Amino acid sequence: MLHRTLLSTVVLASALMTSLLAQAQNTIVVGGKAFTEQILMTEMTVQLLQAKGFKPDRKAGMGSAALRSAHENGQIDVYWEYTGTSLVTYNKVSEKFSAADTYKKVKELDAAKGIVWLNPSAANNTYGLAMRRDDAAKRGITTLSDLAKAVKADGKLSFASNSEFYARPDGLKPLQETYGFEFARDNVKRMDSGLTYQALRDSQVDVALVFATDGRIPAFNFVVIKDDKSFFPAYALTPVIRKEVLDKNPRIADPLNALASKLNDANVSRMNASIDVDKKSVEDVARGFLREQGLL
Repeated sequence: MLHRTLLSTVVLASALMTSLLAQAQNTIVVGGKAFTEQILMTEMTVQLLQAKGFKPDRKAGMGSAALRSAHENGQIDVYWEYTGTSLVTYNKVSEKFSAADTYKKVKELDAAKGIVWLNPSAANNTYGLAMRRDDAAKRGITTLSDLAKAVKADGKLSFASNSEFYARPDGLKPLQETYGFEFARDNVKRMDSGLTYQALRDSQVDVALVFATDGRIPAFNFVVIKDDKSFFPAYALTPVIRKEVLDKNPRIADPLNALASKLNDANVSRMNASIDVDKKSVEDVARGFLREQGLL
């Protein structure tokens, strides 16, 4: 009887360990950066993975450098990154590539670091400099070359930037060097990403850093100044996952690729506007899109 009891205990413990191991293998740590689009993508990923039987553990609201470091160190399993950010900021590549070649290059470079780039979306959330539409028309500014001339002629023009862009290798300093101008130090106002839109709308600054797919650009009647020297690389929004995690959970790729195939500039911008302008909840916007696209 004692032998049977011990055997039953061993079998039960073994089954419990197997169950816990299976649960652990299905737990996916989903990361994200600290602005609306990334918070939205984190939420959509969490909802999608839950629907597919995974157990997502959310770790959102991180800076780019911190998130990338956590990803490389195994603290984050999957998140949505931008091809141009990996190319220039993480891999220090200054050479110019087409959108397709940018993706191929970062896929190759990051593979050596145990990071797999899944299928890129059609959403290109490139950086942009924006102005109030009426003000840009009044000053005759349609390109960044026009802006450079205006800054040289009027040293009072001011610019709202987040701290990251101010210091990035694809950020303010090299942009100014490319176009041959420089905002006066006192005229560069550093603030959180979301506040740059408010500062421009409220005429606290003349120019602001924006993200191309941000819904506040049309909502606030801004115009994005054309990057006529193609300074900014392509920033295709793409799911990235650690190879170790993908090898253990190969079925995770299909739903993430399916979501990527549904994203484009127009619908991402619309979702961002629903959150930032219409004040809908991130959860509702994410769920609505996933259902609309037949992913839930």
